Amino acid sequence: MSPRIPTTRRRLDRRGFLKAAGAGAFGLSALSLTACSSSGADSNAPLTEVRYAMIGDGKAEPATILRNNLGGFDIGADLGVPVEWPSGFPASLPVMEAIKAGSVDFSFATATAVIYAIGGGVPIVPLVSYPLPTNEVDILVPQGSDIKSAANLKGRKVADHRGTTGTYSLVKYLETAGLTLDDIEYVNLPAADAEAAFAEGKVDAWISWQPTIELARRKHNAVALADVKTYDYAFFVASENFAFGHPDVAAELVRNVRDAQRWIEANPEVAVGQFAELGGFGDSTLEEQVYLDLVKARRLSYSGAGEFTAVDAAAISGTQDLADNFHRLGVYPEQVDVTTWLQDSRFDSIKSTVNTALAN
Repeated sequence: MSPRIPTTRRRLDRRGFLKAAGAGAFGLSALSLTACSSSGADSNAPLTEVRYAMIGDGKAEPATILRNNLGGFDIGADLGVPVEWPSGFPASLPVMEAIKAGSVDFSFATATAVIYAIGGGVPIVPLVSYPLPTNEVDILVPQGSDIKSAANLKGRKVADHRGTTGTYSLVKYLETAGLTLDDIEYVNLPAADAEAAFAEGKVDAWISWQPTIELARRKHNAVALADVKTYDYAFFVASENFAFGHPDVAAELVRNVRDAQRWIEANPEVAVGQFAELGGFGDSTLEEQVYLDLVKARRLSYSGAGEFTAVDAAAISGTQDLADNFHRLGVYPEQVDVTTWLQDSRFDSIKSTVNTALAN
């Protein structure tokens, strides 16, 4: 494979941006954008349910607590309406498509997905944000490898899922040695394929995030390189109709998410044990132990959710930096003005409502 990430030179409209992003970064699309509506349900209509999208395996995260009424939570009673839990989303980008289609009201989203949503005209409202744990991403090398630092990656095959948190961390890690992606043999692979390539010795290193990378490290007796950091931000977002039409409910949902994460972190053994009882880990004692260790160490994507705030200046500047880097690399086909969008005054009212809820 080419060491360069190819640059998309043609201009795209906003629908084309999202479609290009989905194909380039994840190789998947949960919903066809050609059938999407940017409005969804009427925001003035009575609220009969809230659709909270669950991403990935749903393990050791607030949505699982709330969905199963663990830890004394009763989300339906708190919101005053039933909560539905659309699933089957392997990442947050397809959730953005589902929001555009009007089939999801609320979800977690990485900064990467938020940028795609801005470029693709998805009607989302950023409710809260927080920095991902600085040690959420790892680069693995085999035992006995001569790769000890960023400088040693020059000319080597490095697997990464293009356009994700891992890509941004890889770019930043290479910069510490004065290198760019042009200096390595970049191999764009989703996690399952990357792990197989790593196990078979087809790549020299592999970058990904927790829990996938820690599970792989233990399974393959691999070594994690030192000083690899995560620079990405995470968000919880809502559809415009939900956030603007029912701001108090959206804010109460956000508060429940924060409190559920705090409960997980205050009761890691209980939380992970209850996930296990729900069958979340199958018969894998290794996976259960890895989750417990990661919850305790606060290395998962949701680990900062217990302290999230309404979107602040740090989240805005960090997300803009990610967008600028990815545009320069050709991952994003167009430059995205994240700063202006996130600072839009139309979000001020919902931000105030969220801040009031979080003060409780």
